Parts: sequence; C-alpha cells; structure tokens
Amino acid sequence: MSERPFHSRKPRFQRPQGKKQGRRDSQAWRPPHEIDTTILYGWHPVAEALRNSKRTIRRLLATENSLRRLQEELGAPLPLEPELVRPDEINRLLEPDAVHQGLYAEADPLPSPSVETLSGRRVVLALDQITDPHNVGAIVRTAAAFDVEAIITTARHSPAATGVLAKSASGGLEHVPFMIVKNLGDTLTALGERGFQRIGLDSEGDAAIDGLQLRLPLVLVLGSEGKGLRQRTRECCDAIGRLDMPGEIKSLNVSNAAAISLFAVTKAVAGTGAT
Repeated sequence: MSERPFHSRKPRFQRPQGKKQGRRDSQAWRPPHEIDTTILYGWHPVAEALRNSKRTIRRLLATENSLRRLQEELGAPLPLEPELVRPDEINRLLEPDAVHQGLYAEADPLPSPSVETLSGRRVVLALDQITDPHNVGAIVRTAAAFDVEAIITTARHSPAATGVLAKSASGGLEHVPFMIVKNLGDTLTALGERGFQRIGLDSEGDAAIDGLQLRLPLVLVLGSEGKGLRQRTRECCDAIGRLDMPGEIKSLNVSNAAAISLFAVTKAVAGTGAT
C-alpha cells in the first residue's frame, strides 16, 4: 500500500485534498501483487519487523512509552530514526478501532519465493481464495509456529500482506513469505511436476487427514469458509483429507482448521525428507 498522508498540526501529516474531515484514512483497495508498501502496526508486527534483517523499514512512528520499550527489548540500535508522536497521530493513519499500541511502520514488502525456489524441505501452505484478513493473519501466525516454508495466495480474492492481516499475524508475517500467483490451479500443477504431494482439506474429504500417507515435499491446500475448495483446485490435488471431529459441531473456522491440519501434516512428514 502506498503512503496516504494526513493533515494535522505537524507538517508530515497532511490530509489529501477533498478528504472529509473527522475520518481516519481507509486506503483504496489494490491487488496484493501491486502493494508497494507494507503497513505494520502494533507491538508484535512492528517489533518482529525491526528484528528481521530482510525487512526494509522506510518510516517508523512511535509514542514515547512504546519507543522506550522498543529500545529496551531490542537492545541494538534501531535501523532508522523513529518519529516521536502522540497516539492520536497514529490513529489518523489507521482504520477506526485499530489497536496500534503506540507503533506504526511503513516498510517494503518481503521477497517472495517462486515454484522454482521452494526447497520442499518444509510444508508449503496454499490458500484458495480465503478473503478475510483476520482469518489469513491467524493462519500466518499458525504457519510461523509450524515452520511453514511459504504461503501461496492468489492475486485476486485474497487480502494483501499488510495492515489488518499483519496485525492478526502478530509478527508471523516476518517468518513465512507470501507467494502470490495468478492461477492457483496452474501453480499446483507446476508443483506436482516438481514432485510435491498436493493435499487438499475439505469436510467431504476422502479420508481423515491423519490417515493419509504423507511425505515431503508437500503443499497443504485450504479452501474458503462456506465454498471450500474450488472444483479445479480439488482436481489439482492428489488427495483430499478431512478433519474428523468427535463432537456435535463438525465444522471449524478456517484458521482453526489450519492449525489442526498443520499439526497433523507436520507430524506425519517429520523425518521423511525432500528429494
């Protein structure tokens, strides 16, 4: 996302012409592959970005208390000089009710892997048009915990790796790169040609996911809530697994399903190695 300056008592916050007064900015939607600036706010997203040597931070705003905490916890000098601001100055840069904890940063997007550069030594996750940034952010956080190599998303019908998604990921965005593709089916086909086992997750799957014969390299494919996996996505998978739930409620939020399935898959492929 590109920077959208705002008007306030300090020159660096100038409101664009024609913008209604009394409202925080909501940046115009752009496809994920066209995002040239990553917006980060909140303690964990900003602190993890500052720890990440691969992340280039262009601008850092901090309140006095948050800056003191950053300096205490990060130890080393910060990679850039922060702008000391009041909380309301950060409020003006974000959506209503955004919890920024006194930190806001603008950074370059992280480098993205490709089909050719994926090592296959760790599980890869693919998201089939999961659109809610809170859900995707929660999935990113889980993926970081399970040491996922990359997350594949589509250029359309997917949230950008910035803002709300980054906040929901709670720093996980710095540890799991995004690979944005035009066509998920074509990408799954290409991965299959490179020897990846392609496992879809669906409530109507062929077998329980922990009962499948799994091995690396592997890509786990999750569908959107409600619609699930699209038909072509299913056709590009080698097997469709399901989560057998013992309780009365059989369906789970997609981020919860991601956590359970990643636990099962990473446990199953541990020690199998990639060729």
